[in-house]
Amino acid sequence: MFESLQIKDFRLLWMSTACLAFGSQMLNIARGWLIYDMTASPMALTWVMISFMFPSAVFSLVGGVVTDRMNKKSLMIMSQLLNAMATVALSYVTYIGEVMFWHFIYFGIFNGILGSVSMPTRFAIVPEIVGEKNVVNASALQIATYNLSRIAGPILAGGLIAVFAAGDTNSVQGVGLVFFLVSGLLLMSAVFTVFLKHQGKPISVTKTPLEDLFEGLQFLAREKVITGLIIVGFVPSIFGTTVNFLLPVFNEEVISGGPEDLGVLSAGMGLGALLGSLLLAKLADFGSKGPIMFFASYGWAVAIAIFAFMGHLYLAMFAGALIALFHNFFGSLNMSLTQMMTPQFVRGRVASLTLMVHGLMPLGAIPIGIMAEVFNIQIALFFGSLMMLASTLVLSLLYPETQKIDKGHG
Repeated sequence: MFESLQIKDFRLLWMSTACLAFGSQMLNIARGWLIYDMTASPMALTWVMISFMFPSAVFSLVGGVVTDRMNKKSLMIMSQLLNAMATVALSYVTYIGEVMFWHFIYFGIFNGILGSVSMPTRFAIVPEIVGEKNVVNASALQIATYNLSRIAGPILAGGLIAVFAAGDTNSVQGVGLVFFLVSGLLLMSAVFTVFLKHQGKPISVTKTPLEDLFEGLQFLAREKVITGLIIVGFVPSIFGTTVNFLLPVFNEEVISGGPEDLGVLSAGMGLGALLGSLLLAKLADFGSKGPIMFFASYGWAVAIAIFAFMGHLYLAMFAGALIALFHNFFGSLNMSLTQMMTPQFVRGRVASLTLMVHGLMPLGAIPIGIMAEVFNIQIALFFGSLMMLASTLVLSLLYPETQKIDKGHG
């Protein structure tokens, strides 16, 4: 199950990913709790999500060209250092009680721009380090680490907020302290990357950046299977991922929970996601990947429908674990297939185009957020699950070649 970890450079990349993942999860929970505490608005959470994902989508085409033309190791180090510095600034204004809603919007925009470069780079360097046959295993292990952080990170963040809110220090200062811890983890992520021997050397530059960009678009126009994988990975996820962003609303409206309960719900999802990723890592180089990917998407939608009407904390935690299991199995498998079937010379640009498409996910979050605001969160989530089922079925008919994928290589 852990073949990829025998490679030293991948171990360093994996440790870097672990620091980044734990920091991100703690940041998400603390930020979500504070924003909903400040605004009591599901749409406020949606706008913060958009502030990150929209610039990530807008700049990702440029980010993909940069990834293919520059040293990948240096790009990862620089982006993580800038991310850590921005988080320190947000930590300070939060801790002193001067934080405003618009600070989160500005922070999201800045991180979105950084992510348009750093995320394609992280995706593109993995096959270079581990080789094509280990891509599924390596990707699943990285995502398993991310999902392990979804278990421990929310509990730690929610517990810290609860401790400080119960004493003389208010919850704003508690969130500020969590943000400072996150800054340290982001810095450690950059430090581990420094020790990578693999540089992620750029392709030979014989064309202009604009020509490189059009080459990536022409590649996708020719490769219908890869285009289909990108669209299949994107459209159902528009509706499926909204449950993650609106979890603070579900926690308060349905469970009537506090920050500790939000941490428990998030940890349950993290456990399910971890199981899904480890299952994929164990299966690794299996056949019939295409049909199994579609089955996971259907399972994800059904789990959301069940979760929407679970009014008890531990029943909701169990349903949330099922959501995350199917979500991460589907997402990891889709991403791994896209990586395996894309040649190295254009891999960074394809990764950036994938991220650009995924940056359009707020288009689905907006109507779901409005429904939660006008009606309630349960109706909104159930509607999202129905849309996810319908879109998966339609895409299976529009891109039948993606259902015929066996191992995805050789």
